[in-house]
Amino acid sequence: MKVNEKDNVGIVILAAGSSSRLGSPKQLLTYKDTTLLRHTIREAVAVNNASVLVVTGANNELIEKDILKANVKASFNPDWESGMASSIVCGLKKMIDVFPETDACIFAVCDQPYITTSIFNELIKTYHQNAKGIIASSYEATLGTPALFQKKYFKELLELTGREGAKKVINRSLEDTIAVPFEKGSIDIDTLEDYSQL
Repeated sequence: MKVNEKDNVGIVILAAGSSSRLGSPKQLLTYKDTTLLRHTIREAVAVNNASVLVVTGANNELIEKDILKANVKASFNPDWESGMASSIVCGLKKMIDVFPETDACIFAVCDQPYITTSIFNELIKTYHQNAKGIIASSYEATLGTPALFQKKYFKELLELTGREGAKKVINRSLEDTIAVPFEKGSIDIDTLEDYSQL
């Protein structure tokens, strides 16, 4: 059974980390005439009929000021220091609250500079064409973000704790997962060296 092509898809961009290895907020690094975060937002909002939400945490006032111009919803995660799980939970709860008609949710991070609208669209297209509940990006022999989860996985995602990421849910449900290639997905910005190479 294929899913309904009218399914409402949300995109949650996780941008709550403190960028401790970088020494300054990676979300605000200049990239392609904008910032890393706003680049990710720009690519996400260009997806037809997708609701976009950004989870902030560390440096939230600076970051929320940066995304004000992007006209997307932001949700502050007060527990951001406890790890990735709290941001996933915070973002998904807010998405369901603000957009209750959400049937599937994509989780993306703000430090994959090669993310594009077409990658988001490919995840959604693959989801619409198949009966699988998880569509994940594949790079360097791993599955990761951005990744789309059908509504039936929302409960599992909301139960994540600590440093657990959505990959835990993917690994538990590999038989219900399809991989979509995102060749440059392995490139992310964690250090000044990463940024200078970019």
